[in-house]
Amino acid sequence: MALLLAVNDIQKSYGERPILMGATFTVSERQKIGVIGRNGAGKSTLFRIILGQEEADSGTVQLHNSARLGHIAQHDDMDLSETALSYLIRTSKKESWQAAKLAHKFELNETHLNSQLKNLSGGYRMRIKLVGMLLQDPNVLLLDEPTNFLDLSTILLLGDFLKQYTGSFLLISHDRAFLRDVCTETLDIERGRAYSYPGQIDAYLEYKKAQLEMQKKYNKKVEKERAHVQEFIDRFRAKASKATQAQSKMKYLEKLKTIEIEAPLHTTRIHVPNCENKKGIVLRTEELSMGYTKESPVASDITFEIHRGEHVAIVGDNGQGKTTLLRTLAKDLLPLSGTATWHPTVSIGYYAQHMTDQLNPFDTVLGYLERAGSIHRSTQDVLEIAGNFLFRAGDIEKPLSVLSGGERARLCLAGLMLGKDQVLLLDEPTNHLDFETVESLAQALHETNRTILLISHNRAFVEKIATGIIEVNDGSVKRYHHSYEEYVYHLGDIIGRNRRPAIPEKTIPALASDDERPRLKEEIKEQKKLLRDIEEEVADLEKEQHSIHKWFLKHPGKYSIEKTKQLQIVELLLKEKESQWFGVQEKLGDLEAKYGRI
Repeated sequence: MALLLAVNDIQKSYGERPILMGATFTVSERQKIGVIGRNGAGKSTLFRIILGQEEADSGTVQLHNSARLGHIAQHDDMDLSETALSYLIRTSKKESWQAAKLAHKFELNETHLNSQLKNLSGGYRMRIKLVGMLLQDPNVLLLDEPTNFLDLSTILLLGDFLKQYTGSFLLISHDRAFLRDVCTETLDIERGRAYSYPGQIDAYLEYKKAQLEMQKKYNKKVEKERAHVQEFIDRFRAKASKATQAQSKMKYLEKLKTIEIEAPLHTTRIHVPNCENKKGIVLRTEELSMGYTKESPVASDITFEIHRGEHVAIVGDNGQGKTTLLRTLAKDLLPLSGTATWHPTVSIGYYAQHMTDQLNPFDTVLGYLERAGSIHRSTQDVLEIAGNFLFRAGDIEKPLSVLSGGERARLCLAGLMLGKDQVLLLDEPTNHLDFETVESLAQALHETNRTILLISHNRAFVEKIATGIIEVNDGSVKRYHHSYEEYVYHLGDIIGRNRRPAIPEKTIPALASDDERPRLKEEIKEQKKLLRDIEEEVADLEKEQHSIHKWFLKHPGKYSIEKTKQLQIVELLLKEKESQWFGVQEKLGDLEAKYGRI
């Protein structure tokens, strides 16, 4: 496989805080790499350095001529007044039929493409941005938390696309189920370094655990041997007859070294204490209508019941009203009509989707937690839960303005856990959190008997917690009592059945007549042979290119005029062959469509 990207010894610090300390790895063709690491480990920083948006303190990023990077810009370049199709044509410089063809893979039909962007939900806008990126024909994708704020339907479509994608990608995600589904390799960013593993995340984590156990066993064996040798030295070094042996043992003792095992990284310890174990209905909605204007409610005629201790996931596509429902139940939004009645004895804790953005930047960690805690919480309680959420003694006086996104999310969760609410309403609580925190939170919520209603894009998180489903879709809200796994399975089945043809019918050429078909068949055969010949030539050239790249990587301090010229010739030939390949492929597509899409 041809080498596309080489990252070599990247060093990056912010002030006195080192982030990356020698990160080194390569990306070749057809690699599907899941990038994992703690919050603040440097994953997003590494992506920005690769994209040239930020400079490394030292080290190199080598992007080879055949590589074409693709990423979704953090800053929105969408003009909401233009149509989705106009946006795709403008940003990709492709024809409308090409944009429509790829858009159909993400279930974007003519209605979506002809709609103004301001009239599309956030989930559909993200689909449009994904299509816009892919239309630029990248062969290396850098995807930084692409599932954040995506609805389940879009996540399933994105996963399906990435599994079939023939290029390479680096995917940062804290959703283990999504990584397991689409990635075949793992890159772990830990303590400033990059560790590559040729397998999926679960296998890597098991390997990592096994390596640590092996190192511990080795050190135990070495310590035992050292003690045995030391005993011999202490016993016999004073005896003339054993002095030579004792000296030899002393040299041997110096060579007996243990493996240095770094202290384990701190892990969030989340505990959600149980509330009083009562039975009965905790929430009843009757003919509830919700939204922002009575003339156009988001959903109406909402009637369901929630029992104490239930853990219910609110699901549905973006823009359908999941957050509106949760806000209404949290009494943050008044009902348009009907009722949503909580049991009078319960208190409600609410984690809003964007509450981390609304924190006072001049507040401190300790100040925020003291105000979030109930009057029954002591300073010791506050400090203990701060420590459990990884805010140590040196962190509690930090102003909130210097906290990362993950630290802000942890702080808001810590504040929520300080309360003694019997009901927790959680809107996207896992955004910006690393694996360890997500899994600790999921386990704690799974074990508690508190009533939970949650919205989350993280499939593994929801699967661990949810015992029931509320679906918000097309102006209606329905209660289901089957599992989240069953819901995901059925939704995937529906998406598969409803998938439209890849090309709108009007773009398909008219079929050939019976007289033309033999000639077309022969021409198709010739074009396919030409395509295979070009692919063989490209493979040989890529092999030669990879060999030259390998030489440069092994000799970073050397410069060879001969190797440089050789590489230039190979890359020029590759470019010509790739241009020929695209031409033949396009011609073949037209012939096959006219023949009858054989």
